[in-house]
Amino acid sequence: MIVFELICSGHHRFEGWFSSAEDFITQKGRGLLECPTCADKSIEKLLTAKIGHTAPVAPAGAVADSAQSMPLASGKALQVKFQEFLDHVLVHSEDVGSAFAEEARRIHYEQVARRDIRGTATAEETEELLDEGIPVLPLPIPRSGDWH
Repeated sequence: MIVFELICSGHHRFEGWFSSAEDFITQKGRGLLECPTCADKSIEKLLTAKIGHTAPVAPAGAVADSAQSMPLASGKALQVKFQEFLDHVLVHSEDVGSAFAEEARRIHYEQVARRDIRGTATAEETEELLDEGIPVLPLPIPRSGDWH
């Protein structure tokens, strides 16, 4: 069995259990997947990651589409694809720095307009966001001063 973290177009996150990755694709194609919160049938897989020390984070929904379109590769090709993925995140999200946790909450609770953000958060802040049901994804993005 494989457990995937899923999200609907209404940004509700939930888990789905499948016999294989192909089983997910088949069920999605047949319209059998449905959000348990809002019954939306537009379901996507999210990336999953372990929580580490202070790390850059971005809402999972902000990067899910790009990550899913990346074919599996190895060695140098994998490095290139990963860099393309990070470039996409950098270009298509707003850097809110250390205010990430606060801004992610404001977006999640609809206190401000929804937008794709990135920033830094401690492991504790990241865990708290996830516990609140706020989708975030730790990413190894270097500080802007370290960009080449």
